[in-house]
Amino acid sequence: MSNLPYTDDDLRYEAARQLFGSQEDPDFMGVGEQMQDTEIQSMLPPAEADGAEGPHWDEVLDEDQFDEAQQKIHDLINGAADVSQWAVNLGADGLQPDAHTIQLGEDPGDGDRPRVRMHFAFHPDMPDADRDHFVMALSKVVLRNL
Repeated sequence: MSNLPYTDDDLRYEAARQLFGSQEDPDFMGVGEQMQDTEIQSMLPPAEADGAEGPHWDEVLDEDQFDEAQQKIHDLINGAADVSQWAVNLGADGLQPDAHTIQLGEDPGDGDRPRVRMHFAFHPDMPDADRDHFVMALSKVVLRNL
């Protein structure tokens, strides 16, 4: 038992509160500044092209297109879910978020949006094949029991 007047949960809560506060209401101009000289993810060269860079936002888009993308990115940041507590707990537990997801159902008002999406985090030592297997097995169990 610690002599300190706070718990590990208190530390995690405060870290999450500060993490969320650091992303609240991003500066619109700052979003554009961060886009400049940044590669567009989907246009990156293959990994085997050592040292090659992909095209940057400010190189590919004209001014109107850049402004439109900047506004959409700003809106996405403002509309992002507060996962600060989740992120802090993952880090404290030594887990890393992973791109695997399971999506269930469709929103009746918008068929492109899932009703439920599960995200995963794994221990860094867990091999990719084991991650794939776990997500596939869990997907089968969930779908079989719906």
